[in-house]
Amino acid sequence: MGSALTTIGLPVALGIIMLGLGLSLTLADFARVLKQPKAVAVALACQLLLLPAICFGLVLLFQLPPVLAVGMMMLAASPGGTTANLYSHLFRGDIALNISLTAVNSVIAVITLPVITNFAIMYFNPFDDQLGLQWSKALEVFAIVLLPVAIGMLVRWLWPKFADGMDRPVRIASVVILIVVIAGAVASNWALLVENFASLALITIVFCLISLAVGYTVPRMLKIERRQAIASSFEIGIHNATLAIVIAQTVLGSVELSLPAAVYGVLMFFVAFGFGFLIRDRSSAPESAGALTS
Repeated sequence: MGSALTTIGLPVALGIIMLGLGLSLTLADFARVLKQPKAVAVALACQLLLLPAICFGLVLLFQLPPVLAVGMMMLAASPGGTTANLYSHLFRGDIALNISLTAVNSVIAVITLPVITNFAIMYFNPFDDQLGLQWSKALEVFAIVLLPVAIGMLVRWLWPKFADGMDRPVRIASVVILIVVIAGAVASNWALLVENFASLALITIVFCLISLAVGYTVPRMLKIERRQAIASSFEIGIHNATLAIVIAQTVLGSVELSLPAAVYGVLMFFVAFGFGFLIRDRSSAPESAGALTS
């Protein structure tokens, strides 16, 4: 990948995305966690504990090369993406829960992502000269994830009307910039992507399906209402692949590490869309009418 795209384009694109998230958040979104603790606790447990363990098992089962194995673990450690809100809206999930989970998960990821990444690097040992995410690099993760969100929230607190007016333009700008940057990245690394696509397509699809299924079935088994289970499903199943790509390429300096997230980032949209229709088909009108509101 060209250095300009890696060092400037991707962080800028992610920064705008996270800024847009911040513009849509208030302290009430964090406080809401206290109002529905069971749904939040179950979703976070699935996201932070169950999925990394499942991903680790898949990596061993598929016998991925060490670099790609670490890339998959980084993906599993990434929080839910803002796209989960859109899917939750389309398939009648609890969007307020999505927003709260994204907010809380993004904060927790500052700790869990470096921890899981370091574990994967120590176990699979893909680089002879790299020990993993040291504290200085962990601070970079903090800056990449939380600073734009904090700035967006501050803007919303000081100038709420301005934040409301900028919400849509920032979302559009983030999508446009992200598409341009990813297109450039794909073009620059087309041969590398094609070479690894076949080995990554199946495991990323399986991981996405399992993530979506876990996010839906575990809450339902624990008597959490359907709308919240749908929200949990998309929050857990749609990872922030852009974050994993940025950390892989800018913090750890490896294009190969970002390949699992790149493949997943394309395929997850189709998998999640199909899964959403599967959930929707199972929804009944009476239960939907009697579902709890956020």
